[in-house]
Amino acid sequence: MATRIIKTDGDPVLRKKSRVVEKIDDRISQLLDDMNETMVEADGVGLAAPQIGILKRIVIIDVGDGPIEMINPEIVEYDGEQFGDEGCLSVPGKFGKVRRPNWVRVKFQGRDGKHVELEGTELFARAVFHELDHLDGVLFTDKVEGEIEE
Repeated sequence: MATRIIKTDGDPVLRKKSRVVEKIDDRISQLLDDMNETMVEADGVGLAAPQIGILKRIVIIDVGDGPIEMINPEIVEYDGEQFGDEGCLSVPGKFGKVRRPNWVRVKFQGRDGKHVELEGTELFARAVFHELDHLDGVLFTDKVEGEIEE
């Protein structure tokens, strides 16, 4: 495994739309391993492939129950509202208040190619929306209400 360099705000790759993963193979497995190691090393809750310069629809989220690897994730349904602080490994040292749904159902493929559907609330929901935004070139700073704090 290898820790990858996290791209920071201003890098054009963070503003591009990611491509669907057509084939889950050893290269994707290695990428998932690298993303896991990078996220842990950076002490993050989530990491999207564009954050390490790879324009593929892949994210990893770990809100304390172990990493969830999502390939080609899609939001199926969401509800409720939460408003709170967010930060990002690609925007170090900056935080802001962002409004997000409080409940989400997301479908994706796992490393084994099988289709999975999960639902969750609060931090999990926030992380899903935050990381999936990265896949479409959107940063949390685009959604901050009020001032961005440093």
